[in-house]
Amino acid sequence: MKRFGALFLMLCFSLCISFTATSQDEEATKGYKFTDKVEVKYTPVKNQHRSGTCWSYSGLALIESDMLKEGKPEINLSPMYIVRNAYSDKATKYVRFHGNLNFAAGGSFYDVIETIKRYGIVPEETYPGLNYGEDMNVHGELDEVTKAYVDAVIKNKNRKLSTAWKAGFDGILDAYFGAKPETFSYNGKEYTPESFVKSLGVNLNDYIYISSFTHHPFYEKFIIEVPDNWAFGEVYNLPLDIFMSIFDHALENEYAIAWASDVSEKGFSYQNGLAIVPEANIDEMNDSEKLKWTSLSTKEKENQLYSFDKPGKEKTITQEMRQEAFDNYSTTDDHGMLIVGIAYDQDGNKYYKVKNSWGTNDKYNGFFYASEAFVRYKTMSIMINKNALPKQIAKKLNLK
Repeated sequence: MKRFGALFLMLCFSLCISFTATSQDEEATKGYKFTDKVEVKYTPVKNQHRSGTCWSYSGLALIESDMLKEGKPEINLSPMYIVRNAYSDKATKYVRFHGNLNFAAGGSFYDVIETIKRYGIVPEETYPGLNYGEDMNVHGELDEVTKAYVDAVIKNKNRKLSTAWKAGFDGILDAYFGAKPETFSYNGKEYTPESFVKSLGVNLNDYIYISSFTHHPFYEKFIIEVPDNWAFGEVYNLPLDIFMSIFDHALENEYAIAWASDVSEKGFSYQNGLAIVPEANIDEMNDSEKLKWTSLSTKEKENQLYSFDKPGKEKTITQEMRQEAFDNYSTTDDHGMLIVGIAYDQDGNKYYKVKNSWGTNDKYNGFFYASEAFVRYKTMSIMINKNALPKQIAKKLNLK
C-alpha cells in the first residue's frame, strides 16, 4: 500500500506539472506580443483628461518631437494656450456665419499651426490653463457656457451685434484658462509668446496636411469636410498606396506623424492597447467550422472577431473601402494622436506605435498599436513635416 501510494503521488505530481506547463504555454501564446522596430524621439505622454482637445496635444507633440530630432532640448508646449486662442477665433467665425458652423471642443492640426503663427506659444508650465479649481482639464462646463454665449449673441433681439460681445467672450476664456501672458520668464530669460516661437527655431511653414479620398482630384488640395475643420484647413490628396508610403519613410527618417483617425470602431480597444480590422479567415476553416461560422448571428461573429486573444487575419483595405466608409459616416474624425514608431507582432504583422493623450494608466503606458490595415482604413488625415516626404512625392506636390 505504501508503494502504491507513493506511485499515486508521483503520478499526481507529474500530471500537475504537465497541466501547469500546458497552462503556461497557453498563457504565453495568449494576446498580442509586440516588438518595436522603429521608434522616433518624443516627449512624455500627456493627459487631456475630460476635454476634447486631442488635436492640440497631438499637434504640439509633433512639433516637440521634431525639435528633439534636431537635437534641441525637450520642451512641453502649452496645449491650453492653443485651445484658448483657437476658441476665441472660432467664436468670431461662428458669429460671422450666423451660427451655421460647428462650434465645439474639437479642432484640427491646422488650428495648432495657425494659432502659433498668430499668437505665438508658451511652455505648459507658463500657461497650464487651469483657472477653475481643477488639477486636470475638465471642460464640460466651459464648453456649455461658451456655446450658450455665442448662440445668445446671434439670437439677440437688438437686430445687430454690440461692441461688447467679443470682449465678454474673451472674458469667459480668461476666467477659465487664465489671462494670456504678455511676457514670461523661461530658463532665466524673458520672452513674449511671439519671441518664444522664434527662440524655438521651428519653421511653421514646413508643416503640411495630407489625406486620401476619391471625391477630390489626387495631387491637389481640398478643404476636408469634417465638422471640426471650422477653419477650413486644406489637405493634399494622394492615392492610398502613395499616402501610406509616407508613413514608413517618415518614421524611418526619424520624423513623427500627427495622426487624425476614427477610434469609434469595434476594432479599437483601449483596454488591450490595440486597433485592428479583423476578418474571419474562412479559407483556413474546415467544413464544420465554416458551417458553425455561417450559423452565428452578427453579434456572435463580432464577439469572436473582436476577442483580441491573438493576431488573426485582417481585411485588405482598398481606396474604395476608405471612401465608402467616409461617405456613409462609418469613418468619423474622432481623435488626434502621434505615430512614433513601427512594430511587429509575434506573427510578423506590421503595426504603428501610437502616442496617445489619455494619460499612462493603460496597458502600454500611454501608447497603443494600430495595425497597418487600421491605419489604411481609418486615417482621416495627417500632419507632417514636409521634409519627411519622399523626394518624388514632394516634387509631385511642388513642395521642393
